[in-house]
Amino acid sequence: MASKRSLAAKLGVVTGFENPQASLEQYPTPPELAAHVIHLADLHGDIDGRTVIDLGTGTGMLALAAALRGPARVFGGEIDRAALATATENERRVAASAPMHWIQADATRLPLSVPDPVTVVMNPPFGAQDGHRNADRGFLLTASRVADVSYSVHNAGSQEFVEAFADDEGGEVTHAFAADFAIDAQFDHHTEASREIDAEVYRIVWS
Repeated sequence: MASKRSLAAKLGVVTGFENPQASLEQYPTPPELAAHVIHLADLHGDIDGRTVIDLGTGTGMLALAAALRGPARVFGGEIDRAALATATENERRVAASAPMHWIQADATRLPLSVPDPVTVVMNPPFGAQDGHRNADRGFLLTASRVADVSYSVHNAGSQEFVEAFADDEGGEVTHAFAADFAIDAQFDHHTEASREIDAEVYRIVWS
């Protein structure tokens, strides 16, 4: 198994959003965070030979990270057509050997049914924008319906919500860890060139 560091290095070629939309909270997942999440999933046997679905894939960072670890196939669902076009370009840059499928769709209404064991990976909106509180709830609900295990990135302080949601949907949080999420200035309301926010990653087993 390649190291987490080498995985992050390979993801360094992945480009972000050309015209990010604040309403969709389009912040690119940093290569180091994506490598951390996928390396953990791989250690738990949740990538190799399995179907991986990235909900709200954006420009493909998590999907492409998973594709470098030997899955049977990877699906990336994203509502923004321009982001998917960038994801397709990133696929060529990364040159992963796993079959990749990009789907333009609302990640909370994914038109996809996979009979195989599925691992969901996702960096859903944190719900930081006005009117989008609990935006990650719909992503978790989709994961509960299509996956038997999921890995998701959430805002710090989400543990009580994530554990309660998982419990209500027949799931169980098996692992949780803190992570740094580096955000570069890309919207008018950003006052710093870049900053790090505290995030949390959860592994949930769905029954």
